[in-house]
Amino acid sequence: MAARILRVALLLGVSWCVMTFAHEMGHIVGGWCSGGRLRAADLIPWHLPYSFFDSDPNPLVTLWCGPVLGVAVPLGLASLIRRDGMWFIAWFCVLANGAYLATAWFSGDSHLDTPKLLEHGASPVTIGIYCVLTTGIGYVGFRRSCLRFLSAAPLDTGSVVPAGIGDRQRG
Repeated sequence: MAARILRVALLLGVSWCVMTFAHEMGHIVGGWCSGGRLRAADLIPWHLPYSFFDSDPNPLVTLWCGPVLGVAVPLGLASLIRRDGMWFIAWFCVLANGAYLATAWFSGDSHLDTPKLLEHGASPVTIGIYCVLTTGIGYVGFRRSCLRFLSAAPLDTGSVVPAGIGDRQRG
C-alpha cells in the first residue's frame, strides 16, 4: 500500500506541473494567436504562473485559452497515449481548471482569471457552465483514477493480457 500511495503522490506532483504549464501556455498561445505581444511570463509550477501581454487586442481569447487548452491538451494527450498515469494527470487537469475558475470567482482577486474574464465581458453564465462541467466531469474521472491507482489491482502497463487474467495471487 505504501508504494501505491507514493505513486499517487508522485503523480499528483507531476499533475500539478502539467496543469500549470498547460494552463499558462494556453494563455500564451491564445495571446499570440490573437495578436498580443508577450511582455513577461513565468511558467515555474511552484510559483503562481503568469503571463502578461503589452498589447492584447483580444483579451477574452487570451484569457479563455488558458482553461480551455489547460483541459483540452492533457485530455488529447491521454487519448493518444492511453496509459493510466496520463489519464490520472488529464483528469486532475480537468478538475483543477474548473476548481480554479470557481474559486477565483469567489476570491475576487483581480490578478486571477475569473475576475479578469468578467472585467473583459465574459458571461457569468458561460463561466459557471465551464466550472460546473469541468469540476463535475473532472471529479468523476479523477476519483476513478485515484481509486484505480490505490486499488490492489495491477495497473495497465500496455500489456495485451485481458483484465482479470493473472490477477489472483497464488497461495
